[in-house]
Amino acid sequence: MANDETKKDSIRMSLKGHTNNGFVQNEPVMERETDSGNQTDALKTNAIDVHPQEPDPTIIKPYAGMPKEVLLLYSSQARYRLTREILFWLIVASVLVLISATISIIVLSPKCLDWWQASPIYQIYPRSFKDSNRDGNGDLKGIQEKLDHIINLNIKTVWITSFYKSSIKDFRYGVEDFREIDPIFGTMREFENLIAAIHDKGLKLIMDFIPNHTSDQHIWFQLSRNRTGKYTDYYIWHNCTHENDMTIPPNNWLSVYGNSSWQYDEQRKQCYFHQFMKGQPDLNFYNPAVQEEIKEIIQFWLGKGVDGFSFDAVKFLLEATHLRDEPQVDKKQPQDTVRNYSDLYHDYTTTQVGMHDLLRSFRQTMDQYSREPGRYRFMGTEASNQESIEETMMYYGKPFVQEADFPFNFYLTEMSTISGTMIFDAIKSWMKNMPEGKWPNWMIGGPDIVRVTSRFGKEYANVMNMLILTLPGTPITYYGEEIGMETISAANANESYTTLFSKSPMQWDNSSNAGFSEGNQTWLPTNKDYQSLNVDVQTTQATSPLKLYQQLSSLRLSELLLSWGWLCHIWHDTDLVVYTRELDGLDRAFTMVLNFGNETEVNLQKLSLGFPEKASIKLSTTFTNQGKTVDMAAVKTASGEGLILEHRMPKLLHHQETLKDRCLVSRKACYSSFFDILYNSC
Repeated sequence: MANDETKKDSIRMSLKGHTNNGFVQNEPVMERETDSGNQTDALKTNAIDVHPQEPDPTIIKPYAGMPKEVLLLYSSQARYRLTREILFWLIVASVLVLISATISIIVLSPKCLDWWQASPIYQIYPRSFKDSNRDGNGDLKGIQEKLDHIINLNIKTVWITSFYKSSIKDFRYGVEDFREIDPIFGTMREFENLIAAIHDKGLKLIMDFIPNHTSDQHIWFQLSRNRTGKYTDYYIWHNCTHENDMTIPPNNWLSVYGNSSWQYDEQRKQCYFHQFMKGQPDLNFYNPAVQEEIKEIIQFWLGKGVDGFSFDAVKFLLEATHLRDEPQVDKKQPQDTVRNYSDLYHDYTTTQVGMHDLLRSFRQTMDQYSREPGRYRFMGTEASNQESIEETMMYYGKPFVQEADFPFNFYLTEMSTISGTMIFDAIKSWMKNMPEGKWPNWMIGGPDIVRVTSRFGKEYANVMNMLILTLPGTPITYYGEEIGMETISAANANESYTTLFSKSPMQWDNSSNAGFSEGNQTWLPTNKDYQSLNVDVQTTQATSPLKLYQQLSSLRLSELLLSWGWLCHIWHDTDLVVYTRELDGLDRAFTMVLNFGNETEVNLQKLSLGFPEKASIKLSTTFTNQGKTVDMAAVKTASGEGLILEHRMPKLLHHQETLKDRCLVSRKACYSSFFDILYNSC
């Protein structure tokens, strides 16, 4: 009761204008000095005010430090209640706006570029990259030692060709064991160290996979020729006639390397089928057990941390079961002279019904390992130059059924001569036929392709790199192309394979064996020009192919115009290819003027496309022109020269009616300068 009375007294005192400040009410208070005449009045007043009337709280203003009881008297008043409600609903509205904005950004923003799209891919032939143990052969440990070189190229993905345990035949593509590293390249522990180092440096690893065939030394084949259990039908066997060391095959099917694709086996007394060398029998993919074996191998390497695969020779996975003869190209040619692969149409041994179903099943297996953020597993497929563009595009899959992320584009590698028109046709063929929303890729070299400098000439090395690094999609660089390496001459090698000469050792410096190996001998000789053409020399040169490659790859990574923008074809002739990269939301553009012929001059102003009178040279293959201003009515280029012109573009080309058919894009996106984001609802 005493406490209640104290609270009431506190409230009453507060309402009379006295400040409580949280002190106990019965503390002694200093008495005022009064004269004797006023004391009687004071006593009367005190006697009357023992139980005063409660004052109207509306005439009292809130004050700092008021107790809870006083605060509650005022908080119920309309003006304070309204303020609280307004603030509450403002907070609710702000939260809803933020949620809506976040959802809108997520919905409207295009999917970010994945790791296999964001930077070039660097392809390595491991036997020729770096020797770490002085045996003259490149190895996995050697690759690990040189990862910083790849990083300095602004490259995020490494593609290593076959290093499985295999015979020397067909350059390690006759695999004896899919789960083992060939001793020439190192051990499984060294592979695990390599992939750990690759991931530690923020890189990704793609490796070759050859599902079509194995070596005849593979344990599966040894068990199959003995008709052992489930392995009996792991390969394609068929009865054939064999007398006096002569074999009469079941049909006229030919190997890629020529002659019959059937080989008689003395042990099994049947013929087995091989699309390639006789020591590389084809697996029987009509057998579900074989399909499961291949999926388990895929899972084995994905479990090791591999980020993706290049599936080779996939068009050969299935053959027609009816075994009919394939039609001859020249029907008048005597049958006994039909020995070359090109003598037949391969209607029954390539791209059979069910082949794409197999690839999709491989894709599904890989997708099981792609569920972690940032751990998407890439799938590429080899597309043969003998396939039509329509057949090649089928490797992308269907709109709602994914297959390969892309089939490798060999169109630029198949050229033995070069011109502006040929380059334009190769670009247009891929971009026009590619399914909507898919991602292109461009490569100019590879292990089985004569190097660019040897096909076209040294003067075209830089402009070809500028081409693939400024087109939409993923550029693929074969080791040595960044410094302009050449194919070694046949006189330097003992082998007869023409593709051998693009596999010469990487030229690192001007020391013995070009810095590739400290051994006495290398598996292939180094090119004679290694003392002047190597990584170390070009690192110190301000105008080297290596420096240009670094500048181009850096520009591609930093510019939305090059990674997301439209490609608009402006002009082409025998000498030139001219195209513009632009992006909605940006009023500037890059126009590439690339010379693949003779010295020439082009007037871009007369095309009436809205080009400005002047443009600045962002990059040039000759370096001396960089930063200069060029007259768009007279753009001069020398043979093999490439220019990247930067200029304003108030009216974008792909919005112009006359150019709509000449502008192509892989993924649409628009840029908002206000929010500094990309969005896809243009």
